[in-house]
Amino acid sequence: MIQRTPYADALTYTIMAAGFLVLLGPFIVVLAGASQTMPQVNAVPFSFVPQGEFLANVSAAWTRANLGTAMTNSLIMAALVTAGKVALSACTAFAIVFFRTPLKHVFFWSVFITLMLPLEVRVVPTYAVAADLFQPVKFFLGLSGIDIAIEWNLLNSYAGLTLPLIATATGTFLYRQFFMTLPDELAEAARMDGSGPVRFFFDMLLPLSRTNMLALTTIMFVYGWNQYLWPILMTTDPSYKTVMVSLRALLPSDNGIPDWNVTLAGSLIIMAPPVLVVAVLQRWFVRGLVSTEK
Repeated sequence: MIQRTPYADALTYTIMAAGFLVLLGPFIVVLAGASQTMPQVNAVPFSFVPQGEFLANVSAAWTRANLGTAMTNSLIMAALVTAGKVALSACTAFAIVFFRTPLKHVFFWSVFITLMLPLEVRVVPTYAVAADLFQPVKFFLGLSGIDIAIEWNLLNSYAGLTLPLIATATGTFLYRQFFMTLPDELAEAARMDGSGPVRFFFDMLLPLSRTNMLALTTIMFVYGWNQYLWPILMTTDPSYKTVMVSLRALLPSDNGIPDWNVTLAGSLIIMAPPVLVVAVLQRWFVRGLVSTEK
């Protein structure tokens, strides 16, 4: 029996509306400040009314931070990180769920426990390996008294920006939970039809997991786009800088002109791609996380 509770419903919608306004507040400030002149954006109290300097501020921000190159690098990085995470997590979950081995639970928990080790915790050893891929080999050979002088680094390259980030326990967990809801008869029917593991994976599992794939794509694109610490460590060449690193060029210096209108315009440009991706994939994102229909 479902009871109608108008007062509880009204309270719930009030809280939701208040939360929406709190979330929308910073965006309104950015949008209004990006369209104002420097005296207007620094005026007290701040005016939330948009003005007519938006295109001029966007042009100034685009030129000052070289956002054309930075946006291209961030798009490449986010796309490669997203594709790598989605593909690797799908393959990992497929092996854990459908390959019969007594150690599959050990493998899963070994992957899942890495959720407690974010990039900031392992950044030093990860950077050491990226700066010299043969460092682990040199270490083990050095224990045997063998010294090699081969060096190969991933600094200032798209490989260095993306490869250390593509492993994801989150994606593996999402795929594993979905694969475990599939009936065992599906795999048995595929074997009876003569389908091997690779064909079963590409022809049956991937089409069925499209919703989860799009939900994971949304999460990982935003993750890759918002990376700041790793790109600033891996890139010294300005031609490989990403938007989050280039955003520093838009900040007024301590003794410089407080042109926050240009800074806010640049921030609006930088946040546009992930907002667009979330807006386009929102329906599949929500369905992939909460839907019970498989």
